[in-house]
Amino acid sequence: MRIAAADPDTTGTERGLLTPERRPSGYREYGDRDVDAVHGIRTLLAAGLNSAAIAEILPGLPLPGQRQAGPTCPELLEGLARERARITRQMDELAAARAILDAIMGAEAPSEVIRTPRA
Repeated sequence: MRIAAADPDTTGTERGLLTPERRPSGYREYGDRDVDAVHGIRTLLAAGLNSAAIAEILPGLPLPGQRQAGPTCPELLEGLARERARITRQMDELAAARAILDAIMGAEAPSEVIRTPRA
């Protein structure tokens, strides 16, 4: 499947993550590999990674049908470990915020003291 797009913002081209071919009309043409990369980019963006981190990680991501990347790609593993730790910290902060909301919603009297966890 090949796609052509006039709007690079939806593909990550403007972020320098893809390098599609150009048609004479000026449209960018994306091949199957680009489409697979877009799925990976969108997943990583949804996870909160920035373009610089994605640019570092993207070359090591396996395409659909390929085996998972392994220890043969240490740069990928280092980048993933950093991002995983960041996501875990963010999840912990969100869980603490949810606990505070749960406590507020379940509080029977306004005089109850709600303590926030300190890092």
